[in-house]
Amino acid sequence: MPTASLQPLVTVRGLTLTVPSAAGPVNILRGVDLDIAKNEAVALVGPSGSGKTSLLMLLAGLEQATSGTIVLEGQTVTSMNEDALARLRRQSVGIVFQAFNLIPTMTALENVSVPLELAGRRDAEACATSALTSVGLGHRLTHLPGQLSGGEQQRVALARAFAPEPKLLLADEPTGNLDHATGEQVMDLLFVLRARAGSTLLLITHDPRLAERCDRLAHMEDGLVLEPVG
Repeated sequence: MPTASLQPLVTVRGLTLTVPSAAGPVNILRGVDLDIAKNEAVALVGPSGSGKTSLLMLLAGLEQATSGTIVLEGQTVTSMNEDALARLRRQSVGIVFQAFNLIPTMTALENVSVPLELAGRRDAEACATSALTSVGLGHRLTHLPGQLSGGEQQRVALARAFAPEPKLLLADEPTGNLDHATGEQVMDLLFVLRARAGSTLLLITHDPRLAERCDRLAHMEDGLVLEPVG
């Protein structure tokens, strides 16, 4: 496992997220402060409804914060427009969800290569082929998601996330839809790929064994990260 440096890749300060509801505003995040160092692996744990996935979505630029700041490698994510956020995700952020989120009408190769093409990679297909081979799916390039097992679909999702060698990898319960043995294999692969790419990892998990594989644990409860910053 890479040794985390002291310089933060991600800095979160005073992050809030409030959404409307029939009963009035709901405060999902209530002033989150968090630093994640370059090359660090952080396990984000806490009860359901504590705000873990919402924090991940804000870090990915997939939701807009009510207030506060997120800085990723010197870039203020919370002040970016949609086009800038899309470029940031293509170039710097990989995301793996519990649901595989593959496009069902595209082959494994297309699911991995199309985001690379959108990012302007001229070697998109070769890069996607290499990424799929690295997750053990070099023989399944032309298969559609419906022709793959759950474990194989999540391997495609891993290949898609790691193909551009992201600076930050966000993983939200990536084994939640898999049986125990398959989940273990996927997580072993995730940590191998993360080490190879040198990516910083934020992993949401309820599995204490997975949390122990990370450098640090951050506990969320009631919309706050309870541990000190950093």
